[in-house]
Amino acid sequence: MTKIAQTDTRNRLLRGLPEQAFEHIASYLKPVDLPVRRSLVEPDQRIEHVCFIESGLGSMVAVASNGIGIEVGQIGYEGMSGYPVVLGVDRTPNRTFMQVSGDGLELATSRFLSLLRGEEVRLIFLRYVHTRELQLAHSALAAGRYNMHQRLARWLLMCHDRLLVDDMPLTHAFLALMLGVRRSGVTEHLHILEGMHAIKSARGNVQILSRQILLDVADGCYGAPEAEYERLLGSTSSDGQSAARLKGTWGS
Repeated sequence: MTKIAQTDTRNRLLRGLPEQAFEHIASYLKPVDLPVRRSLVEPDQRIEHVCFIESGLGSMVAVASNGIGIEVGQIGYEGMSGYPVVLGVDRTPNRTFMQVSGDGLELATSRFLSLLRGEEVRLIFLRYVHTRELQLAHSALAAGRYNMHQRLARWLLMCHDRLLVDDMPLTHAFLALMLGVRRSGVTEHLHILEGMHAIKSARGNVQILSRQILLDVADGCYGAPEAEYERLLGSTSSDGQSAARLKGTWGS
């Protein structure tokens, strides 16, 4: 069984673990490809594995009984799928899947839970769950109190945080699904952001031209959960370059 070195991981939670805690799971971490639409957590099914995302973008989606869904959270290299197990929950009605391909490190839930016996490690993951709850709360705030192009700006900023590239493979149809609106509405508001020279939108791709303009547009619906992550977990950086970037963006 190949042993993963902590210094080789890009996931911020893994890099932030105490060395002894990481060694406890190093031999059990399984590298996995995460193509688009790859399921990480299925609704109401036992969470057998957690996945520490190394690259790419995952979405947690709340699904109604009639099949209608909306995104309630994003997960990138700062986090993990299956985090409800931290709270002693073995399944969730929500679904998590990849919306931008990448790779990750998979770990059996039983092995992950053994990590939580240590108080310091348990605190790290409880703090992470806290930041997830804040992300959900601010999604509700954005949906209820901000207009569509502000919500769209927030969502693009969140994608930008996790993908760390200016050219992001995002389709209008997928943006509409994630934001819970019609595709025509997303297209219209993408054009608004294009007119402000914040982005350039093409088929299957959104390019960030000015992050600052997006920050100005998003206003108060972006920033609080990101700042809280940095306050509580900011030492769990994946590399010096990313940490410097996040200090200037997520913490702004």
